Amino acid sequence: MDLFSRSWTALRTAVAELPDEDFARPSGCAGWLVRDLVCHLVIDAQDVLITLVTPTDAEPTRDAVTYWEVADTPPTGDDPLDALIVRLAAAYEDPWLLKFHLDDVGSAAGRAAGLADPALRVGTRDVVLTAGDYLSAYVMEWTLHHLDLIAHLPGVAEPPAESLAGAREMLERIAGAAFPASWSGKDTLLVGTGRRAPTAEERADLGDLAAKLPLVLG
Repeated sequence: MDLFSRSWTALRTAVAELPDEDFARPSGCAGWLVRDLVCHLVIDAQDVLITLVTPTDAEPTRDAVTYWEVADTPPTGDDPLDALIVRLAAAYEDPWLLKFHLDDVGSAAGRAAGLADPALRVGTRDVVLTAGDYLSAYVMEWTLHHLDLIAHLPGVAEPPAESLAGAREMLERIAGAAFPASWSGKDTLLVGTGRRAPTAEERADLGDLAAKLPLVLG
């Protein structure tokens, strides 16, 4: 729960400190500008709020690792929901409106997470898991999107070291294998999820694991 708060706070702080012109720059998500990614974060925050107030008595069907579904190819930005987010982001017109909305809804999501009982069972996306596992899964979401945010903004702070480490550990559990110990958490996440291609040297380091990559999480 604490790692959720740290990763989410760091991401919202990074967005809050962006100058207006950065919202028109590309993000690390295919087909999305920074403003589109921030609009997606608003929707993510809404999802967190909705999920935490959707309790169920059903037995858990997923945990923090199996919550993630692995696709074969990275998104192209052509998905109808992705296209809708682009239109929604454009409707904000002024970046301060997006900042305000993310701060408003995002702060509420952070407070709700802090108040949630980790053992509470919640339903989302037609699956059931504990609130603790759900929020742990979102450490991956926040960390990856923090990397997406700064992909073309070198002056913006990176995710906290503990968030990178936590997301790396989860990615290794999803992969069923460890990434090279010499790799940083950032490089592990970028290469492991297909956000950048491995160099020839990195591919050699990966060995048999290279055949499993990228792990496109959804």
